[in-house]
Amino acid sequence: MSQLLVENESRELLDDVQCYWTSRAASYSKLNAAELANAKRDAWLQKINEYAPRKPVLKVLDIGSGPGFFAVMMALAGHQVTAVDITQAMLDQARANAARYGAEVNFVSSDVHTLPFADARFDLIVTRNVTWNLDDPQRAYEEWHRVLAPGGRLINFDANWYLQLFDEQSRLGYLADRANARYLGLDDHYVNTDTVAMENIARQLPLSRERRPQWDTQALLRCGYRKIMLDTRVGDELWDETEKVNYASTPMFLICAEK
Repeated sequence: MSQLLVENESRELLDDVQCYWTSRAASYSKLNAAELANAKRDAWLQKINEYAPRKPVLKVLDIGSGPGFFAVMMALAGHQVTAVDITQAMLDQARANAARYGAEVNFVSSDVHTLPFADARFDLIVTRNVTWNLDDPQRAYEEWHRVLAPGGRLINFDANWYLQLFDEQSRLGYLADRANARYLGLDDHYVNTDTVAMENIARQLPLSRERRPQWDTQALLRCGYRKIMLDTRVGDELWDETEKVNYASTPMFLICAEK
């Protein structure tokens, strides 16, 4: 009985996450389209290339692709790209963005905890702002390890999103970020989101209360990855000035794990 309750709660949480990102699909796609059209694309590609396996053509899996920023970027760089997302509205946006650029991407609707791929299928997994959304990130990391080929690498860009709901120092930092954005006359990136809905979801997600990327490092080691690389200042290179102000208290990190 208790197992059934846990499964029902997990499904309800997944439904809530899907509903939220369905509502954000169009606006999020506009942000991704802007990144694809400016110098940010080159900066992100260069950063991924620093950590990616040294092969001329990689079999790439973009996990939680959203509107397809990584998928389109990696396909245009000449790689064989598969992209998964569980939100149909996001996949629709991603397909439209890929068509706009003439990028060949295999888009697949899938829960990222249970991927429909054979073992050791991919050379490289890329993901951005996804793991914090997951209800079982340890299981997801294990599943991603399964589909990576030996010597393959996972590159995950994320941040300690919503730690401010559980940690007072983080809450004060979050409030300072909002004040600084207003003072400098910058767009507050939280204004155009349903903050209440997302915070209600984040309170139920396990990574909202963890210290990251410390948690991720241990989780990846438990999966059997043999080498872990960290960059906790990657936002200095990849974020624009508005993003740096908006998220000053929640810096982006890059964690790369080799199988």
